Amino acid sequence: MTTKPHDIPPDTTPGEFWDTFYGAEDRVWSGRPNAALVRQVTGLTPGHALDLGCGEGADAIWLARRGWRVTAVDVSQVALDRGAEHAASEGVGDRITWQPHDLSVSFPPGTFDLVSAHFLHSWLELPRERILRSAAGAVAPGGVLLITGHAGFPSWATDPDPDVHFPTPEEVLAGLELAVGEWDVLVSEVHEEKVTDPEGQPATRADNTVKVRRH
Repeated sequence: MTTKPHDIPPDTTPGEFWDTFYGAEDRVWSGRPNAALVRQVTGLTPGHALDLGCGEGADAIWLARRGWRVTAVDVSQVALDRGAEHAASEGVGDRITWQPHDLSVSFPPGTFDLVSAHFLHSWLELPRERILRSAAGAVAPGGVLLITGHAGFPSWATDPDPDVHFPTPEEVLAGLELAVGEWDVLVSEVHEEKVTDPEGQPATRADNTVKVRRH
């Protein structure tokens, strides 16, 4: 996310905002899974995954293709419907359950072998640390929590907002408040991703990834 939309009515709900965001185009994202997900999940034994803020479902579909059963969650019903349609066309619709949740209000029940939260950012107020602590609580014994977020503005941002703070991996880990002795930190890093800018030209973006495993 690079530019905050102007004139967001103060009484706009997250569902309304994101339905409008997704409804403005036939497809918002590339349809490809996040690179950090592919790197960090390849090699894990498939089980039951929870994809928080799934958007149009590219990560959920990638996981389902590799044998995972996926609960895909988003606040936008427009995005969920689009993801379900894409999953059906890829032949994995029966492996994914699509659930609408405003994660600041409700959280999917159950425990999961993988809980994935990629780019859980919002222009609206979002209790991100609290949501990520709930995500950690949803990890089954032996399971993995994978969090990827932006570490800064992308290379094409010409007028970045100086008041925007991007949490470091260390801050993400501290915010999780993980019980001492119950988790292993597998990855805590900042990495540069090669992406394309809004004009389709090559660009870069710094992201951070935290990956922890419950004992």
